[in-house]
Amino acid sequence: MSSLPSPRTPVSPPVSRARIKSPDMLVAESGADLEGHGLRRTMGLFQLVCFGVGAIVGTGIFVGLSDSVAEAGPAVVVSFVLAAVTCIFTAFSFAELGGAIPVSGSSYSFAYATLGERVAFLVGWCLLLEYGVSVSAVAVGWSQYVNELLNSIFGWELPAALSSGPADGGVVNLPAVVVIMMAATLLVRGIRESAGATAAMAVLKIGILIAFCVIAFTAFEDGNLSPFAPEGVAGVTAGASLAFFSYIGFDAITTAGEEVKNPRRNIPIAIMICIGLVTLLYCAVALGAIGALGADAVSDKPAALSLVVDQVTDSEVGGGIIAFGAVVAIASVVLAVMYGQTRILMSMSRDGLIPRVFERVSPRTHTPVANTWIVALLFAIPAAFSSLDVVVNLTTIGTLAIMAVVNIAVIALRRRNPELKRSFRVPLYPLSPVLGVAFCLYLMYGTGWTTWVQFVVFLAVGALVYAGYGRSRSRLVSPGGRAAAPTEG
Repeated sequence: MSSLPSPRTPVSPPVSRARIKSPDMLVAESGADLEGHGLRRTMGLFQLVCFGVGAIVGTGIFVGLSDSVAEAGPAVVVSFVLAAVTCIFTAFSFAELGGAIPVSGSSYSFAYATLGERVAFLVGWCLLLEYGVSVSAVAVGWSQYVNELLNSIFGWELPAALSSGPADGGVVNLPAVVVIMMAATLLVRGIRESAGATAAMAVLKIGILIAFCVIAFTAFEDGNLSPFAPEGVAGVTAGASLAFFSYIGFDAITTAGEEVKNPRRNIPIAIMICIGLVTLLYCAVALGAIGALGADAVSDKPAALSLVVDQVTDSEVGGGIIAFGAVVAIASVVLAVMYGQTRILMSMSRDGLIPRVFERVSPRTHTPVANTWIVALLFAIPAAFSSLDVVVNLTTIGTLAIMAVVNIAVIALRRRNPELKRSFRVPLYPLSPVLGVAFCLYLMYGTGWTTWVQFVVFLAVGALVYAGYGRSRSRLVSPGGRAAAPTEG
């Protein structure tokens, strides 16, 4: 006769060979329907939308526009639309999963609940690349506009030795380090302060971009749009792969799952609003800039928007205002994306896949303080000494791979948990997520074979890290790891 377990003995739920963690378990562990794991619910819908805009609109349009124009010419508008379509299909999937599993882990947690721990770890590994490189690259772009602003106001700039890394002829990119440390300081103070600052910066930069469009369209000439697609379909595709970098960050909305009021309702709505608003802004800015000066004048100009306003108004005052808007815009991206990175690491640490220091929450500020400062240091080092141009394509392909996984996750979760409560459902299912995967693969193809080689190597390293550290320490299979999260202080 078999013995029954004692009522006092905790019985671990069965674990599948793929180590899939159920949505109910993820929600229960995070406290997502209550107060999230020591975090406070302070963000409403407006703040969440502003947070999303803050995470998206920055270097991609203020700095990266010129690179996309160099590839696609005036057809860069089509490139932005193509990148947006890819994001829209994936945004539907993020919205469904964000409403069904409102936890901090975003795509990492979605993969854990559908495809298993191994895939989830690799998604988290790619998220480190996506957020890490994007923050560091954005900080480097911030430095360029700081000099533009200083030149406009005071007529001088920081010396090259202090405003660019060795790869660009300098010594250290001091402004890039400063903006990362400023963001970290604000983040450790509390989510209320961070969300308030992000909202203010988001409203300001939207206003500046609208003002840019008004000025640029006063000098709009049809002839500047011809030839429309000088490099043909290949140029549009290459431009879309670059333009996609401008949309990186919208998935950060789902990382706020444990600090948002009514997350099952507000997360899907915020995602849809952000993608629609950002796409309209990007297309209008690109069309206005090229229509005013022509593609050749905008191509390969790091501060292209300031250049357009200066030439249209025949004054440096307007360009200075645009530079100020860019400084604010890019700073808000650093703040929002660093926030998302810390919450991803917090979720991975909670699952035992990375060291526990990343899940510790301060009882005073209700923020992961040590986590935030470690992230700031890791991001500041490459920002200080590298231009990061060589890994931007790697970041793009990694992000597209994550988005493909999220689309697949929607299909897997519909089949495995059809009864799960969903506050939003992907329209035209299953066509929509299938198209999402197809568009992601199409843009991944446009990054080139060298990027694919780098990506395969990057994934192989991640697989080794999981095999050597995360697999044996996973709390999903280690009953001793189910203790409550430690706190700081």
